[in-house]
Amino acid sequence: MKKLLLIGVILLFPLNVLAGSISAFAETQEHSISQSELKFKNEFRRLWIDHVLWTSNYITSATAEAEDQKQVLTRLLKNQEDIGNAIKPVYGENAGNKLTNLLKEHIVIAGKIVDAAKTGKKPLVNQLSKEWYRNADDIAAFLSGTNPYLKNENLKKLLYMHLKLVTNDLSASLAKDWKARIIAIDEGVSHIILMADTISAGVVKEFPEKFNK
Repeated sequence: MKKLLLIGVILLFPLNVLAGSISAFAETQEHSISQSELKFKNEFRRLWIDHVLWTSNYITSATAEAEDQKQVLTRLLKNQEDIGNAIKPVYGENAGNKLTNLLKEHIVIAGKIVDAAKTGKKPLVNQLSKEWYRNADDIAAFLSGTNPYLKNENLKKLLYMHLKLVTNDLSASLAKDWKARIIAIDEGVSHIILMADTISAGVVKEFPEKFNK
């Protein structure tokens, strides 16, 4: 009898392992990502990383009054066009242009804040900061109004943190605290990846048929 039980256990063991393997495979298949989805998410992430890095580059140029300030600003503004263009294939020309305009306003206000902070005009910095956060609210309202999977409050939190980290970058730059500035930029990149992935995940969820190959 004991031998029969032992044989039964030996026979059942491989079946259990096989069942677990099949389950794991099914789970992997369920969470697999298509080439088109991977491409969209990676490109969208890169554009937002560029947003942080070129913003930081502009802070460097503006605070040091470098000769390349105008050229860096032009490149930074182009990045906002690139982000808007990235959503046009799914949301259309008007929506893409709307996002670009909101992001360009975000940059223009940021540029004014840099100039005001550089000259020590604290009341003006505070006034412009209110406009900056209002613009963030507008961006969150636009994205959440366009996509039912993107929640307004979540987007506002993400955008507010982005503004805080850019402010940290600027403050450290003006104080010539280079260690703090490196930390701010690193944190800014890590955070913007989270924000980019949140938005792109919402886009894919709303239009799964566009990302199934």
